[in-house]
Amino acid sequence: MQPMVLTKPIFLLTVTLSSTFIFILLLHPNQSSPQKPDFMARSFVLWLHGLGDSGPANEPIKTLFTSPQFRDAKWSFPSAPSNPVTCNYGAVMPSWFDIHEIPVTADSPKDESSVLKAVQNVHSMIDKEIGAGIDPNNVFVCGFSQGGALTLASILLYPKTLGGGAIFSGWVPFNSSTIEESPTAAKKTPILWSHGMADRTVLFEAGQAALPFLEQAGVSCEFKAYPGLGHSISNEELQYLESWIRTRLQNSSERF
Repeated sequence: MQPMVLTKPIFLLTVTLSSTFIFILLLHPNQSSPQKPDFMARSFVLWLHGLGDSGPANEPIKTLFTSPQFRDAKWSFPSAPSNPVTCNYGAVMPSWFDIHEIPVTADSPKDESSVLKAVQNVHSMIDKEIGAGIDPNNVFVCGFSQGGALTLASILLYPKTLGGGAIFSGWVPFNSSTIEESPTAAKKTPILWSHGMADRTVLFEAGQAALPFLEQAGVSCEFKAYPGLGHSISNEELQYLESWIRTRLQNSSERF
């Protein structure tokens, strides 16, 4: 599904980097269940949405994760604060950090100061769950588009090795000088990168550019390209994410 384009008064064109997941509800209409109490959680999945979207709108994602390993997982779908966005002529909308241009390319300008501020907020969410007793190896941060870019920055600057980070249609939101500050433990966090080859909002080249960037920094990344997929998330991507996380939960089961 292509990103939503809204026309604002005075012909202000607003572009959102978000995706809709109604198809998931159709596949699993009765899978939703109340969240287990925090003290029962054995793993934590944090999902970061795209520009102009919201956390609650993405909650249907978790209904696809039906494997037994997710029965005791805690999910969190926070919403970004409302901020003016440069690429939308200063329009105020849910945004983790500022974006200067759309489409996002491999050479798009980066607003590192607002990215690092958002990273601090994500780290606070992660710290809270680890403080409640969840093993860092069972913490997974996932994000789409702007949320994917924030996912990458958050896991690479976190002081501990996490279970994994999954980026969908994202980009590298900082320069090489920032990744040089990445803790050694953070570079051991495995990364899954999924990107549609027909994406015209965050160009496929922006995703591809992350591979040599991460490789040079000593970070392991599994990159999966999806022919014909635009700026959205497919069932195929989410099904693979489930197996990707499940494998890592199994590998760390002795830590429970």
